[in-house]
Amino acid sequence: MPRRIVWLAALGLGAASVALGVAAPLLGRGIEPIDQTWNGVAIEGTDAVAYFTDGRPVAGSKAFELEWNGATWRFASAAHRDQFRADPERFAPQYGGYCAWAVGHGRTAKIDPEAWAIVNGRLYLNYDRDVQAKWLPAKEQWIDAADRNWPRLRDGKQP
Repeated sequence: MPRRIVWLAALGLGAASVALGVAAPLLGRGIEPIDQTWNGVAIEGTDAVAYFTDGRPVAGSKAFELEWNGATWRFASAAHRDQFRADPERFAPQYGGYCAWAVGHGRTAKIDPEAWAIVNGRLYLNYDRDVQAKWLPAKEQWIDAADRNWPRLRDGKQP
């Protein structure tokens, strides 16, 4: 097969993944460790700490940013930024902020910050509220499946 056709096929696969909002490991490489917007902002700019302290998603601000794990995290206040800085693993969403339902199915997908749950002290995000409605009734099973799938997805290894 000529090189140009192979390159165009790979380009088409990447474009299809972007169009679907699905991050797929290409050519054996892992995905970004943190799901981010085009400009590198984690969880769509939502304050990760607010899920725990306010019990709801709150928009973060450029005034309170922090770089962690290859992404920019935004917070609603300096206090929230400092809490995250002190213990990012406590506040960061599971599976790099990718959809927990998708990771449970062995793939990744973008999230809606409004589709969230805290389970056993951990933040989980979903693609949207419809997906979340499917995930919630069996969340423990999906978390177990996602916990098994996440290292492979993150590292770009095939099953």
